[in-house]
Amino acid sequence: MASPERNKKILLEMVKQPSNDHCADCGAPEPDWASYKLGVFVCVNCSGTHRDLPAISRIKSIRLDFWDDSLVEFMKTRGNAAANAFYEKCVPPFYYRPQEKDCVVLKDQWIRAKYERREFTGESSSLQQGYSSGLYEGILWKKGKDNKQFLKRRFLLSETDFTLRYFTKEDSKKPKAVISMKDLNAVFQPEKIGHAHGLQISYLEEERTRNLFVYHDNSQEIVSCFNAIRATRFAYLKKVNPNARDSDLVPLITRSSIKEGYMEKTGPTQWEPFKKRWFILNLTDRKLSYFKSSLDALELGAVFIGTEGHGYSVREGQPKGSRSGRWRFGVTLETPDRQFVFLCDQEQDQREWIEAFKLVISQPMLPQVEASHKR
Repeated sequence: MASPERNKKILLEMVKQPSNDHCADCGAPEPDWASYKLGVFVCVNCSGTHRDLPAISRIKSIRLDFWDDSLVEFMKTRGNAAANAFYEKCVPPFYYRPQEKDCVVLKDQWIRAKYERREFTGESSSLQQGYSSGLYEGILWKKGKDNKQFLKRRFLLSETDFTLRYFTKEDSKKPKAVISMKDLNAVFQPEKIGHAHGLQISYLEEERTRNLFVYHDNSQEIVSCFNAIRATRFAYLKKVNPNARDSDLVPLITRSSIKEGYMEKTGPTQWEPFKKRWFILNLTDRKLSYFKSSLDALELGAVFIGTEGHGYSVREGQPKGSRSGRWRFGVTLETPDRQFVFLCDQEQDQREWIEAFKLVISQPMLPQVEASHKR
């Protein structure tokens, strides 16, 4: 007869082991759930997708549910390290592995790709064709440049010339835009776009950031599109950096911002009226971009942020004698060229922006970023 307390103790000891103390799928610490069909320990969020795959995975709480002796013995023979050695055997270096704080669609499709479709076991190379072939073509819903309406657009991604094209008509041969992989970025933004599968594609147009906001109703399709973009970006980076290691290039494929949100901004004399703007701070290129609104297509301007040794600093509050705005929680950014004054609506936002600025300032500049800024 099974001993619930003994089995619970065994599972709690197993989940402390270095290979099991993080979720097998997203890396979240201290997983409380386990799949007794796959033999992996997972977090509560990833357990939801596992529950949707009853033919593949069966989930129990390691603390609250009853575990039969046979199931515990099965878990002893498996574990996260053994399972991932099989299910993640052939993950392409460019393929995005979701982390704990990533959006639901990324984690959901990662779990389905691993266990349901078995895309990374090496059993069939055709399973990765959707994003590994060097060519992607599909229909996405794209937000209009000057309105909130989303319209169907055909997208064509090619590794041959490292471009992403989109067309206003499905049968058109003349693209609306031809986007180089050189500065392209893609990141999921479901809350900002207002769709669970919302993807933001950004690139430089005459040195200004331009955004495309797109989605697809099919979660597998939008994640395949995202990883096809990453595959093409990775191939581009390898071509221009032939001696670089894959591990050095992977973090540069696509980049997430470390902070986004509204602040008020004044001009260089600090007596211009404060205007509400949407700001995006990126650690990789050390750039603070600002837009009229969160879904604006074209960047209004940008501020480069160097290191303390280059004369950059940030502090709470605003200079004495400067103009007041509608919001009252100030942030002052010092650069060698001028002083920038921002106002936040909430004290929490003020603290988060200051910490984000400090993080960028504390990081040494990559040689290529410093060289690009000097130009």
